[in-house]
This record gives sequence, C-alpha cells and structure tokens, in this order.
Amino acid sequence: MLPCVIVVFVLLSCACGENPAVQVILTNKGLQYGKHESTGWIQEKLEQITFPDISGSVDIYIGQIYYTLSGVTIKKCDLPEPSVEFVQQSGLTTSIAGLSFAVAGDWSNRFASIHDSGSFDMAIFNIDVTSAVQLGSDAGGRLSVTSVNCKASVGDVSVQFHGGASWIFQPFVKYFKGHIIGIIQSKICPEVEDTIVNLDHHLQAMNVSFDVNEVLSFDVPLTGNPDIEPSNMKLGFKGEFHSIKTHTEPPFVAQEFVLPELAGYMLSAGLSEFTVNSASFGYFSAGQLQAFINDSMIPPYIPFRLNTSAMGGFIPQLPKMYPGLLMNLQVNARDAPMFSFQPGSGVLDVHICVKASATESNGTQVPLFTLYIDSSFTGKMMIGDGKLKGSMMLNNVTLTLGSSEIGDFKTDALENGIKSGMVVVLGKLNAKLGEGIMLPRIKHAQLVNTVLKMQKGFVAIYSDVQILQTDRSSYLSTSYL
Repeated sequence: MLPCVIVVFVLLSCACGENPAVQVILTNKGLQYGKHESTGWIQEKLEQITFPDISGSVDIYIGQIYYTLSGVTIKKCDLPEPSVEFVQQSGLTTSIAGLSFAVAGDWSNRFASIHDSGSFDMAIFNIDVTSAVQLGSDAGGRLSVTSVNCKASVGDVSVQFHGGASWIFQPFVKYFKGHIIGIIQSKICPEVEDTIVNLDHHLQAMNVSFDVNEVLSFDVPLTGNPDIEPSNMKLGFKGEFHSIKTHTEPPFVAQEFVLPELAGYMLSAGLSEFTVNSASFGYFSAGQLQAFINDSMIPPYIPFRLNTSAMGGFIPQLPKMYPGLLMNLQVNARDAPMFSFQPGSGVLDVHICVKASATESNGTQVPLFTLYIDSSFTGKMMIGDGKLKGSMMLNNVTLTLGSSEIGDFKTDALENGIKSGMVVVLGKLNAKLGEGIMLPRIKHAQLVNTVLKMQKGFVAIYSDVQILQTDRSSYLSTSYL
C-alpha cells in the first residue's frame, strides 16, 4: 500500500557527522518514474490479496441476522496512478484517490434457527489513502523509514448475494453496508503501517560494509540524515575502502564537495578522490603493491631483456662485473599511489622503489642497486555508447639512484629507457581503455543517457534509469503489501 516509498529505495538499490565521500541525489523525475513503473506491479499484487473474513449482525426489526463474508478475493482492481511528493526535510507523502475493487466470496448467515449460505459479488468504490513517512538514518548509518500519518476513507460498497435464500436477505443490504465500509476502512491504515515497518526492517538488515575482494572492504554507511527538498533527496555516504588485514585508517580525510545539479536527470552521483585514494591506501597497507619481475615476465613487444648484458647499455660496469647473468627486480610502492581529480582530467602520482639483483649459476641472488622512480600520469574518463572509456598519458618520470653495490652510475639513459617502455605500455593500455567497459547494471535496471564530468576533487555522474522489461515483474519481488 506504499508503492512509491518502496521504489525510492529500490532505485538507490545503501550518522557519522563526517564529510561524505559519495553522494547520491534522487530527483523528482526519478521519483515520478519509479511511481509510474510501480503502479502496474502494485495492481498485480493487489489482485493476489485474500481479505480476512468479515462478520457482523444487523437488526431487521424481527430479530438479528448474523452474517459472515469469507474467502473474499479481488477479481478486478482499478488503481489510479498514485501521487508522491518529497516533503521538505521530512520524507515522502504518498496518496491514492479513487481506488476501486471488485471482489467475490462466500456468504453464510444465521437468523434464529435458520442457516443459509451462498456466494456474493461486491464492489468497493472510491478508496482514498494518504500516507506520510519520515526518512532518517539509524546509529549504524542505515536508512530508516517511519510512518508519521495515515488517513483512509471508503466511498461506498455495493453487494449482490447469490444462492440460498439470498432473495430474502438482499433487501437488507442497506442495513449492514455501513458496517462493511467501517471494517474495510479500519483495516487500511494498519496495513499501510505494517508495510512501512516491514520496509524499515528490510532496510535495517542491509549491509553498510562489505568485502569487495580478499583484500578490501568497503564502508558505505550514511553520514547523516537525508537532505530532502521538494525537488530532490540527497544522500551522503562514507565511501571508504579499508584493508581487511590491517583496517588501517588512511592518513587523509574526505574533503567537503558540492555535487552540482544537472537538470533533466533522475539520478546524480558524486565520487570523491578520497574514495579512490582510500582503495589505493588499502592495497598499500595490506602489502599488495609490490611485484617480483624476472625476464620471463617481460612482454615480447618490449625490445629489452632483463639481464646484465642488456643493462650494460645503461650501466657500463654491470656486464663487466657480472657477465651474462639474468636479473630480477623487486618492485615496491614507497607509499600509496594518489589520485587528484581536476576539471576534465585526473592526475595519478606513483612513487616506487626498485631493487635489482643478479642470479648466479648456483641460484644465489646478488644485490646490485636500488632505484627510486617517481612518475606522474594524466587520465581522462568519459561515457559513450553505454560504456565507460578512458585514456592515460605520461606526464613525467624521474629516476634517482638510492644505493648501489656496483658503484655510482648515471641514470639519464636508464630514465629515458623507462620512459620509452612506459610509452609502449600506455599505448597498449589506451587501446583497451578506448574500447571501454559496459556500465554496471543496477539490479533489474540499467543506466541510460549517462553523462560523466570530472570536477575538482570528485567525479560527477548524471543518469536516467530504465527498468528492464524482462525484470519488470520481479524487480520489487519482496512483498511489502
């Protein structure tokens, strides 16, 4: 009985008093789309409802007739499209006006010692329901929904009895019609409130922290109550990755940002650079940003082999001291790679340490030298043809000799060689990034007309949502009615 409230939380398919790193805005356009899409589903669900028995009595001047209407099922439902609106800093108001049902069932009655039974058809006209709910967040950062007001009225009922001695009792319908109206009317708001309670229980059961993979977990509790205006609802989420192993907090915090509105879209989302950098720090603190490289791992399209002979062109004394030996590189991040979002592009700074060693014929590893490599890249992201696409370019590479067991050597030539290798690798990467990856699907829905804009400190995504035709009957499969 509260279709549009349910749709709001399905479309968003997720207080700490901190700056949210992820922001989501549901606009009135999105709310109205959800309302429209849910109406047919609600009508199907209503037609599956079985009503409780209705019992009572009526005085017909010559005695009391005791009656029971049982097995009441809906045969037809005329459901006008509901009205739903955001309420400033409160929640939602949903109303349905002119709802009508055609129902059928069995009747039985008792008058003195006379018992009789049969079937009946009943029409219930002009049911009006208005419900107001308040949206908030609980102590765990989960969205909460509470009923604050409900009003219901039933315009009229018409009953036609069949079978038995129904011709005797039909004239007395007018005497107990009001009782039937009262019973139906008294049950509507309790059903609505039970629906809201069930929805709130469902929301409280949702996870606000989950493992992304074996390394990272992602925390997405709300950072405060929803910010609701007549035109939209704004939600702020923590949006922080952690190492499952260490759960170390990153040495930086989320900065405040304002997600600008872009007219005409159902949903807007803002992802701050804090979220991306917390993932990077999570991998770093878990010890995942390291690699061991040997010659067999060098791609064939790179015209360089990892041995002392090939390295002699950059370090002349190396093949003289250790002729014809294979080499290994132990690569470690010196700190977490950091992303910086700017209007139109983003910058990635990477600082690594490379320890080189040579492998003697007996397998002994001989340490050679340690290099520090500082590199900077510029990247762009865009959305086209329903895919997330991008490109990367090298800004700068600086190579510094940290220590050496083979004596000092100039790093200019080696630095140029690394730059050339990076250019080749980036060319291959950009070919893949240009192909793009399909945008992720929301459960039972897909993003359409999606636009991505890179801003200072965050990435903004604006999109409409389309319920998939094949999932239309199941996207609200959890029954709250």
